[in-house]
Amino acid sequence: MRTRARRTGQDKAADRSSAAGGDRPRRLYADSGVPDRVFRGVATSGGGLVLVVMLLVGGFLFYRAWKALQKAGWAFFTTAEWEPDSGHFGITAVLVGTCLIALVAIVVAVPLAIGTALYISEYAPQRLRRTLVSIVDLMAAVPSVVYGLWGLFFLQGKVIGLARWISTYFGWIPPFHVDGADPHDPLATATVYTASTFVAGLVVAMMVTPIICSIIREVFSQAPVGEREGAYALGATRWGVIRSVVLPFGTGGMIGGTMLGLGRALGETIGVYMVISPLFKVQFHIFQSGTSSVSSLIALRYGDAGPLGMSALMAAGLALFLMTLVVNFAASSIVARSRSGATAE
Repeated sequence: MRTRARRTGQDKAADRSSAAGGDRPRRLYADSGVPDRVFRGVATSGGGLVLVVMLLVGGFLFYRAWKALQKAGWAFFTTAEWEPDSGHFGITAVLVGTCLIALVAIVVAVPLAIGTALYISEYAPQRLRRTLVSIVDLMAAVPSVVYGLWGLFFLQGKVIGLARWISTYFGWIPPFHVDGADPHDPLATATVYTASTFVAGLVVAMMVTPIICSIIREVFSQAPVGEREGAYALGATRWGVIRSVVLPFGTGGMIGGTMLGLGRALGETIGVYMVISPLFKVQFHIFQSGTSSVSSLIALRYGDAGPLGMSALMAAGLALFLMTLVVNFAASSIVARSRSGATAE
């Protein structure tokens, strides 16, 4: 009884002091421990270091490109010639070529990646699934020069017939038209279809498909189990579950993976450089021989560039850096805001 009375008195005293000084929330503090603090510091330092390196790369490119940008001005982005020694240079042609090669690659790679991801996550047997995942990951690790050699000596000869057929029957569409080709002459030379944007796009598609597939497969595997079971309980087929649960949940991941693959496709160098025939003019015909890209331009002209030419190449690299940066940031934003990036119970 005395203890209870003493506690009651202490509670009353606490109430009086609280009423006198006002109710204030008590500050909670939990010591996370040395390992947690070390891990937080390492993670924060790593993230900050990545941002610093990115800013340093951008600053270096801008510093080295300033001379060319100052001389060319806005004409640098509207000129289709590349003659730095005479003062006429610009990246219009190579920007168009870069975007067209990346577009062809994405059009081919995305359906292939989505189909492969769906098969691995939804249809493949459990014992085969790990093997397929390992194969896809190994394809992403194959060097670009290997894909370039494959495209140059094997793929290019195999797709000439397809390019000729599309150009023959759909040549009324401007991008599919080929100048100098006679579709009614079976003995016409096939060189007008080689080293084209189409071939380069197929090579790049094989490079970016494993990356896109890995991202989409990971997103599909995180589809809510409860919604899957609910759909099966309502009588849905496997395709019905994919259509009503998996694909809607993975929409953001598919878009984000596609844009990350696009960022890789925009900056591909060796594979494109080995396949294409460099042409420094705006080339909208994707099946016609001759095209160029920003990365292949840098690889081709780096060895014999003078001071102004080197500055112009740095400016082209800066434009490519900013373009890929925007694409990757957009992809990260889409994934973060989509349902695919949220945790489901």
